Amino acid sequence: MINRIVVLVIDGLGAGALPDAAEYGDAGADTLVHVAEAVGGLTLPTFETLGLGHVASISGVRAMTQPIGCFGRLAFSSAGKDSVAGLREMAGVPLRGNRKQYAAGLPADVVAKLEQALGQKVIGGLVSTLEAMVNAHGAEHLSSGAPLVWTDGQWTCHVAAHEAILPMAQLVLRCREARKQCAGAGAPERIVAHSFRGAAGAFELGAGRKDLVAEPSGESLFDVLYRSSQIVMGIGTASDLFAGRGFTRAFPAATPAAVFEETLAVFKKTPRGLLCAGLDLAPDEPSATAAVLEDLDRRLPALFELLRPGDIVAITGGHGRDVTRPTKGPTREYVPLLVTGPRLAGGVSLGTRSTAADLGQTVADALRCERLPYGDSFFEALRPG
Repeated sequence: MINRIVVLVIDGLGAGALPDAAEYGDAGADTLVHVAEAVGGLTLPTFETLGLGHVASISGVRAMTQPIGCFGRLAFSSAGKDSVAGLREMAGVPLRGNRKQYAAGLPADVVAKLEQALGQKVIGGLVSTLEAMVNAHGAEHLSSGAPLVWTDGQWTCHVAAHEAILPMAQLVLRCREARKQCAGAGAPERIVAHSFRGAAGAFELGAGRKDLVAEPSGESLFDVLYRSSQIVMGIGTASDLFAGRGFTRAFPAATPAAVFEETLAVFKKTPRGLLCAGLDLAPDEPSATAAVLEDLDRRLPALFELLRPGDIVAITGGHGRDVTRPTKGPTREYVPLLVTGPRLAGGVSLGTRSTAADLGQTVADALRCERLPYGDSFFEALRPG
C-alpha cells in the first residue's frame, strides 16, 4: 500500500524536442543532450541508477543494465511550454486554446499598466531571463530604483527588484495589484516577482520568488487529494501555480538547493499524502546548468535514505530549457520520467507517455483516490513482478 509520494518537478529538464516544437521556434531543442555536449559530459551517478541513461543518449550518463528506477518520458498535449502549462497538465488540467504569447516582448499597454501598479517607470519589457536582466541592468536599477521587467516569450511577466530597493513583501503586494490591473484580453496569465541582493558585478539571485497565477479552470489532482483528506504539501513554486488551491500548506523556497532541503525537512514530518516540489534550472549558461544538475544529483541520496515501504519518489520536468540556443527561455520538449521506491519494480520502461497527465493519474491511483478526467495510470507497471 502506498502512503507517501514525492514528486520533484524540475523546470528546464528537457529530453528532446516534441513533434510540434517547430511551431514554438524550438526545432532541434534537446536540453540534457546539448548541455552535456557543451560541458564535455555530465556526472550524474544517482540519475544513472534511476535509469536516466535509458531515456536519452546523454554524454557522461551510462545506460545501466539494472537501474533501480522505472524510466520513461512525458509528452505535453497542452498549448504552451512554461511551468504553468507543464504542472497543470501533470495535475490533470491541460491548457487548451490559443493562449497569448509575448514573442516580441510585453505589449505597450501591459507595460503601462505595470508602471501604474508599481508606481514608477520600469526597465526592460523584452524577452529575457532573470540572470540576463540583472547582469545587464542591475546597476541601473540600483541607481534609479526602477523595477526590472521582462517576459519569457510566453504569457508570463517577470518583475525583479533588489531587496534594498523594494523588499520582497512590498514587491509581491505591487505585483498582486498589477495582476488585478492587467486583466482582460492580452493580459499575462502569470506575474512572477523576483528579489535579488548583493552589489553590482556580484549580484546574488534567488533571494525570493512568488508566482501570481489565477486558479485553474478545472479540478486538479490536488483538489481530489485534498477532498480525500490526504495531506498535500507544496514546496517551491508548486502551490503558487495553482493559486494555493488544493494544498494543505505551502513552503516557499527560491533556489534549487533550498527547494530540495525544504523537501527533506517537510518529508520527515509528513506521515502520508503528496509532497510536490517545483524547482527551476535557472542559469543561462550550460556550465551553470550542469552544476545545478550535478548538485541535485549529489543531494538525492539523502532523500532516498528516508524512504520506507509505501513511499514513491517521481522525478520529472515541467518543460525544457535548452540554454545552448540563442534564446534562453523555455523550450517545447519531452521531459524524463524517473520513478523509484522501496518494494517497487526496477528497470521497467514506462515508455513515452502521450500526456503528462499520466503522472497525476498514477498518483491518484497509488493513493487510492478518485480517477481524474485526463491521463492513464501506469501504477501497475511499478508493482514488482
